Amino acid sequence: MSAEPRKDAPDDDAPLLSVEDLNVEYAIMGGIIPRVKGKIRAIENVNLDIGRGETLGLVGESGSGKSTLGKAIVRLLKPASGKVSIDGRDIAGIGGSELMPYRRRVQMVFQDPYSSLNPRITAGETVGEPLLVHGLMRGAALKERVAELFDYVGIRRDRMGNFPAEFSGGQRQRLCIARAIALDPKLIVADEAVSALDVSVQAQILNLFRRLQREMGLSFLFISHDLGVIATVSHRVAVMYLGRVIELAPRESLFARPLHPYTEALVRSVPVPDPKKARHFNPVGEIPSMTSKPAGCHFHTRCPLVEQVCREKAPPLVDVGAGHQVACHVRQRELTGA
Repeated sequence: MSAEPRKDAPDDDAPLLSVEDLNVEYAIMGGIIPRVKGKIRAIENVNLDIGRGETLGLVGESGSGKSTLGKAIVRLLKPASGKVSIDGRDIAGIGGSELMPYRRRVQMVFQDPYSSLNPRITAGETVGEPLLVHGLMRGAALKERVAELFDYVGIRRDRMGNFPAEFSGGQRQRLCIARAIALDPKLIVADEAVSALDVSVQAQILNLFRRLQREMGLSFLFISHDLGVIATVSHRVAVMYLGRVIELAPRESLFARPLHPYTEALVRSVPVPDPKKARHFNPVGEIPSMTSKPAGCHFHTRCPLVEQVCREKAPPLVDVGAGHQVACHVRQRELTGA
């Protein structure tokens, strides 16, 4: 199974979403009377874009900043600096009622289909809530639109009055998807949207995402730690490590020839059925804490190719050909001679 062919922009080739030099910080609280004692930079100078009808897969270990980046794009978190632009409009610094039009264009599907639904309201009320909040529908028109959304995601209309506890995990995630598409968005951020589901249910939800993209022209930022899922749904793949994007490439290029040592380790860690064909290449040690990130290239403490420059200077993300970008001093020198 592979991702659907990308649909071109109707008027031009400008990306739907652009992220430029994005930084996100968390405050460190401490003391008997809690106060800010410092800050953690969870996202560092991230640059990426997503085209219309495209799925960008975002992969990395736990603690790499994937979910933080997704929340900043949806504006559940306010960036410390940088830009997040949708159709050319920067929304990084706006707030309050100014965000309402943006909310209609960018929605999110969360990892846990249990905690992301309000247990005290019915499934129909959950799916219809965005339409009420934005003042788009009410009454009979709202009820009919919710019924159509239930049909679209594969849940019977007669279950609109049921509460979330009466649905399985896969059905709850379908409800979350129905809620996300109720406002007819252009971009959906799916944060580990299938990781809490059984394998067979995962396939059903991934097929639903593919159908939404094909029929609604949706773009996706698909966040996952599962490279198999990323390979299935993505057109391009971005790899994160300790808050930085260290490699970004078309799906086929990245899996056929990963360039960054960390990406190579991730690809080699994917299980294969034949033990004789299994590849093992594990970086030394565990991922460092966000509070004590190494200087220079954050990966240098675990990298088999480390050189002195890696310890002193952070490598920029450089295009080494065919849209394949990598942030590695050694690989850049090998491929570009720079």
